[in-house]
Amino acid sequence: AFAGDSRFNFILLDKNVGKRKAQIVAIRRSSGDLVLNVDSDTTLASDVVAKLARKMQDPAVGAAMGQLVASNRSDTWLTRLIDMEYWLACNEERAAQARFGAVMCCCGPCAMYRRSALLLLLDQYETQLFRGKPSDFGEDRHLTILMLKAGLRTEYIPDAIAATVVPDRLGPYLRQQLRWARSTFRDTLLALHLLPSLDRYLTLDVVGQNLGPLLLALSVLAGLAQLALTATVPWSAVLMIASMTIIRCSVAAFRARQLRFLGFSLHTFINVFLLLPLKAYALCTLS
Repeated sequence: AFAGDSRFNFILLDKNVGKRKAQIVAIRRSSGDLVLNVDSDTTLASDVVAKLARKMQDPAVGAAMGQLVASNRSDTWLTRLIDMEYWLACNEERAAQARFGAVMCCCGPCAMYRRSALLLLLDQYETQLFRGKPSDFGEDRHLTILMLKAGLRTEYIPDAIAATVVPDRLGPYLRQQLRWARSTFRDTLLALHLLPSLDRYLTLDVVGQNLGPLLLALSVLAGLAQLALTATVPWSAVLMIASMTIIRCSVAAFRARQLRFLGFSLHTFINVFLLLPLKAYALCTLS
């Protein structure tokens, strides 16, 4: 439909070289002031480009992302949970980080970058290594970290809506979460030197996101050990996890004005019994 339109330039590579190298080829052949990254399974609202570009008028902003929603939210119980997970990730985590000038990961489905900054960072982006091997995932987080290291701000625009397809089965969802966990651990190491130059809230946020799952895992293991050794239920741990879940979901339901967020409490079971072991595995297999 667009191949005959002179405003569009389609670049066909000889083979699948991965997202990162494809991005780099396109960026080097681009010409505008701004570069918009959109994943192939994502549909943008008609005003997204205008809203992101308006935020990018500030020369101190290097990247900006919109709010992600699940386009297939109504398909399964899992897609409903993931849609709520995206809302929380955007409107709690990213919104709080943006308040202090540094969204730590501008997500791939909808992110706009300043092209002049990108060109200065492409060599670092292309040659990222981890333990001597080329890094082949975590593009969005790494590119965001490079923008912050260059002294630019990264922003979140909640009313720039992008609808993306999310996994509708546990297998693909867990594989996605494994990639994201490895990326988070890797780029957290890179971001440690960056944190002193950012607001102190970002240090608290990064430490919390990495230590939080560890402390939760220790609580679960201690509870299982108590159950195995003494045949008594660790009610204190169970009640604490349940209380934190109810409080978080209630706050989300109030802020979003949607009772469906009370159902996000079911995600706690996925988190405790599937995501925590997966994150431990990711940490042990970073390379």
